[in-house]
Amino acid sequence: MTAEERNAIEQHLKGIVLNLPEKPGSYQYYDDTGTIIYVGKAKNLKRRVASYFNKDQQSSKTRMLVSKIRNITYTVVNSEEDALLLENSLIKQYRPRYNVLLKDDKTYPSIAITKEYLPRIFPTRHIDRKGATYYGPYSHVPTMHALLDLCRRLYHPRPCHTPMSQEGVESGKYDVCLDYHIHKCAAPCVGKQSHTDYMANIEACREILKGNTRDVARRLREEMTQLAAEMRFEEAQALKQKYDLIENFRAKSEVISNVSYDIDVFSIESAEKVAYINFLHVVNGAITQSFTFEFKKRLDESDADLLALGIVEMRKRFDSHSKEIVLPFPIELPENYATQVVPQQGGKKTLLDLSRQNVLQYKFDRLKQAEKLNPEQKQVRLMKEIQTQLGLPKLPIHIELFDNSNISGEDAVAACVVFERLKPAKKRYRKFNIKTVIGPDDYASMREVVERRYSRLVEENDTLPDLIIADGGKGQMEAIRSVVVDKLHLDIPIAGLAKDSRHRTREMLFGDPPISVAVKPDSTLFHLLTRMQDEVHRFAITFHRQKRSKRQVASELDLVKGIGEKTKALLLSRLGSVKKIKSASLPELQAVIGEKRGESLYEQLHTEGKA
Repeated sequence: MTAEERNAIEQHLKGIVLNLPEKPGSYQYYDDTGTIIYVGKAKNLKRRVASYFNKDQQSSKTRMLVSKIRNITYTVVNSEEDALLLENSLIKQYRPRYNVLLKDDKTYPSIAITKEYLPRIFPTRHIDRKGATYYGPYSHVPTMHALLDLCRRLYHPRPCHTPMSQEGVESGKYDVCLDYHIHKCAAPCVGKQSHTDYMANIEACREILKGNTRDVARRLREEMTQLAAEMRFEEAQALKQKYDLIENFRAKSEVISNVSYDIDVFSIESAEKVAYINFLHVVNGAITQSFTFEFKKRLDESDADLLALGIVEMRKRFDSHSKEIVLPFPIELPENYATQVVPQQGGKKTLLDLSRQNVLQYKFDRLKQAEKLNPEQKQVRLMKEIQTQLGLPKLPIHIELFDNSNISGEDAVAACVVFERLKPAKKRYRKFNIKTVIGPDDYASMREVVERRYSRLVEENDTLPDLIIADGGKGQMEAIRSVVVDKLHLDIPIAGLAKDSRHRTREMLFGDPPISVAVKPDSTLFHLLTRMQDEVHRFAITFHRQKRSKRQVASELDLVKGIGEKTKALLLSRLGSVKKIKSASLPELQAVIGEKRGESLYEQLHTEGKA
């Protein structure tokens, strides 16, 4: 596109923006094919749309969106609430490329109560508002079946599918079926149950489906008490059985509080590319709906914007008209839409905590599911987390860790372990004998090893690490930095893993001067760092033990004539230690290395002992 064409487009869009009304409404952006690529809402259309073209405030994603805009249309509405609802409707209709995408498009089942002379109650995924009243939808299908089962066991709505009219019942058109004989139906179709009684049962079912189980139980108890007072014990017993059924159901359902809350509760957990929102619908203090859904981000949407969009979507989907909404933080909603509450304590805070627990569990489950389908995704996620926590310029694909090991300066060694994509690359592990340091000086040993390691990599033009981690705190980090940065002039980030008094990983350090990085001790990343630290420590200790063992063996057996490396190895593998070799009898030594060599070894060891 030429500069003239670009300028013509900008002038065209500027003309539209200048003429936008300062009223609430929804605006739509179009690309060069005439396709809607973004839908938004605004209290003030002119001010909101103009903000997209303020280059000083544009993010990279917004700049990308603006570069695609070729036309703008808008719809004026009467209120902010109407703008919010219209935005939600247009997003679902056009699914614009740059709007957040609700990833859940499932049709969840509802419970229908038909508008017949003798209404039926059944589950369905097909909504026909003219023919029935619907309750739900139910994201948790077992909950729906539990409610249906409760209604059927308590009130026996007819299970047949036959359309029935008042004329048909009064004319004797219908016959008694098997359901009556097995006590699943009271046969209102043939007059064995009155129409008034049947409709009272249907109304009771409506109350149960609305979540008013507490009121239903209370009325049953009152009727039962009245019947007992009138000495009508058989009828009272029948009501008691119903009362016990509904109380058992209430005990199993999640009743949060004795306070009769009728509220909606929302919480949000946001990640880089998606946001998860949990919705709890509470009636009379009991949760009747619990649903977590997922929005795929397209621009730099804030949690407040996403939560507002989610609230409108879920309340519309579940047909909620609760006058109060419980939220983790206040958001911008139309003034008359609902009362916002951000609780700090009490029953509503308990509900909000439960909602957050649900959204965190959903996020964790989605993460685990994705990692099973793509095992490398976990490594990438953790590398991104390290990159974010430390502010690294690129993903730490290649990480190297160092550790020293010695006893009072004796047999001093060091080790370097390498992790590629957070997995041990054991072929690239390296061992170092300390050559220039005398005595127990860990910092000097670290400087020697690091200089040998990276001088060689630079000389051989080999791959340098994206991150160096010291098995230690500030002192070890500074020892590495003095060589890598000050002496070799390499730009490699350096971190440290400090331990507590029990030699357990306590914290991660980074920066100059080093400061503690906020990695939660119960997080996956912290456990990974602990395993990495344990691995370099294991490798260094193993090498140190090997060297110490070799020196000890050399001090005892290298002075014996006629005993070479293979014979020493054979003796140690069979007898276990130098001490056991020295205490072995002549026949035992001869059994291992032969008659003559065994006799020679026995004489030299015991002659030396007598001397």
